[in-house]
Amino acid sequence: MVRANLAIFEDDYWALHGTLTELLRNANAQCILLIDRTGQLISSQGAPPDFDITSFASLCAADFEANVQLAQLIGERDFSTLYHQGADESMYLSRVDTRTVLVVLFDRHTTLGLVRLRTKKAVEQLGAVMARLFEKVEYTHEEFSRDVDEEFAVRAEAEIDNLFRD
Repeated sequence: MVRANLAIFEDDYWALHGTLTELLRNANAQCILLIDRTGQLISSQGAPPDFDITSFASLCAADFEANVQLAQLIGERDFSTLYHQGADESMYLSRVDTRTVLVVLFDRHTTLGLVRLRTKKAVEQLGAVMARLFEKVEYTHEEFSRDVDEEFAVRAEAEIDNLFRD
């Protein structure tokens, strides 16, 4: 289980907002999303997409996590960036820190090179803001909660076994 408890203070909000706005303009992107690794949207800038951003953020986080596993299979620690190219629309994902991912949505009016260049600078700025923010709120990112009742765990495991029984 992953826990994400995040509160954003006003000064941090404006720092994130400024960096995302600058990236949006300088990369000529359509939309920028800052998400945490659980798929929660932290902030966004640009034209709102015509799809469910909450679901999209969750899928981006899952995509990023799946690629971490793929990287480890080939002997890498992880992939710090991902790029998905479509005929008209593309997306570029970049790790900000161990807890956050930046998603840049762009079309053919810009280039991957420009997006990568501008994103690199933004990631550095966002990383500093997020580090300060996580210090303030004492963010805890647990991969597995040890607080699960043992009886519940036994019942859950039995139920899972029942689901996959022939």
